[in-house]
Amino acid sequence: MADKTPPKSEAPYATRIDPTKDSLSREQMHYIRQVELAQWKKKTSKLRTRNVVTGLAIGAIVMGIYGYTFYSVSQERIMDEMDEEAKQARLQGPKSGAN
Repeated sequence: MADKTPPKSEAPYATRIDPTKDSLSREQMHYIRQVELAQWKKKTSKLRTRNVVTGLAIGAIVMGIYGYTFYSVSQERIMDEMDEEAKQARLQGPKSGAN
């Protein structure tokens, strides 16, 4: 199995620390929170952009389907044609008291 602990670094600025185990001053903890907040803001802006693009794409697809449905329904004349055929059949049929 691979060792999950990161290798020890020779440079003091690259060493990993655990804020819960290491005793840090208030200034160090404040700096850590500032850096974490900056990273969080950077990640959320990317996520927000992705979410907006995805939402616009889904909205465009929905509006396309909606528009196509209205267009195709307006093109359908089946019921009108059937009514015309029924009128023609009644006019050409034999006349009786029920007509």
